[in-house]
Amino acid sequence: MTGITNQLGEESILGSNMKRQEPNSILAFLDHNDEFVIEPEQQSKYEIGRAYYNLGKLHYDKSDLYQAEEFFIKAYQCTERPRDIFSIFKILGFLIRIASEKLEDDKANTYIAEAEKMVDDLTRALGSLNAEYFYNIGTLSTYKGDFEEARMNYELAYKKSKEENEPDLLAKTLLALAVNAFNRKDYDLSLDYLNQLGQLLKIINKNYLSGAMYLYSAKVFTELEEYDKALKFFSLANEALQEKKCWNLFGYTLLGKGLVHKRNGNYSKALDFFNLARESIDRMTFRRLSELIENEIQDVNDSSVDLYLDKTNRKVKERTLGTIDFKHRFVLLEILFLLARNPGEYYDKEQLAKNIWKDEYNPLIHDKLIYTSVSRLRKLIEPKSEKSEKRKYIIRGKDGYTFNPLTKIRFHMESKNTSSRTIGNVDLGSPV
Repeated sequence: MTGITNQLGEESILGSNMKRQEPNSILAFLDHNDEFVIEPEQQSKYEIGRAYYNLGKLHYDKSDLYQAEEFFIKAYQCTERPRDIFSIFKILGFLIRIASEKLEDDKANTYIAEAEKMVDDLTRALGSLNAEYFYNIGTLSTYKGDFEEARMNYELAYKKSKEENEPDLLAKTLLALAVNAFNRKDYDLSLDYLNQLGQLLKIINKNYLSGAMYLYSAKVFTELEEYDKALKFFSLANEALQEKKCWNLFGYTLLGKGLVHKRNGNYSKALDFFNLARESIDRMTFRRLSELIENEIQDVNDSSVDLYLDKTNRKVKERTLGTIDFKHRFVLLEILFLLARNPGEYYDKEQLAKNIWKDEYNPLIHDKLIYTSVSRLRKLIEPKSEKSEKRKYIIRGKDGYTFNPLTKIRFHMESKNTSSRTIGNVDLGSPV
């Protein structure tokens, strides 16, 4: 086997004495049934391959990604083309996800390239294109970032898995479709697939899929700003994964809860979860997660940010005053956001009357109203200072009011975090 020999060592340690009885079915040592006849002298090597894979999966679930990678590589070395193509896809999928978490771009790209080279082998080996074929082609499209092509292949896998009565594969495909819709920001469709998956998992017992389903449900509800539901599903994800004794997504659920509280304006609680997530992981292994956590902590603690403005939840966090609740101060919040969105731009009384009160300017009505409203706003957000000092945020000039352009502002859902990338567009929670 070429392409990843340097990464994986020997190409194969199994012989070629496995004889197929069904030409239209390719089964690997991972999913053995009576469709293969295993010669007695090959039994031990066959079992070695299964054992390596199972050990890899065990360490993967337990967050020991270095040991998991080692055993998956050994399992890979026990495979043989074309007999074990689906097994190879599965093993490479785990290796790509591990490399993504460890931020090892070159290694991940090598695995992806090897998976791409196998497509022709897969097409030739199959008598007909079944559900598992389309599922794997969809996953390859995901690696390449072609989410639309991935969607089409997953939909074919969905259709065929129902025709072939493959509930386990149907469950994986539903999760893949949900993740695909999430990546395309079609959150309602993602929830629809997740709900279908939830119904199916009442029939088949797949705790890891349940955990991943709850985790992505929480992510969707976070994007939809339904924060109570998001927190509920993060907790359900933890419960399902703990039942399976699976800990590799624990840090991600803690990070997710922290992000929910951050978006909800509760920065102190967000920090509690971010710090707990940081303490719960091996930072040398979970490099991607560690980077995400550190950036969120720095973002919340960024001492250079003067104001965090959250219009959705009507909250403002001032660097020295802390969180200020604008829940019943609608007009003041509108004035603040109008000025803060356009720092350095002056708004006179006519513009304020039109933008805030949607009225034509009438000095008898609006002069006192504007003066009183701005004064109340200043008292809320301006740090206490000596009378001789200039206003820090809202400045009055001959042309009206403006927001100090030197102020550093962070708006709700605006983040400086740029490290959320995943190599191959998959993470540990993505379906394999």
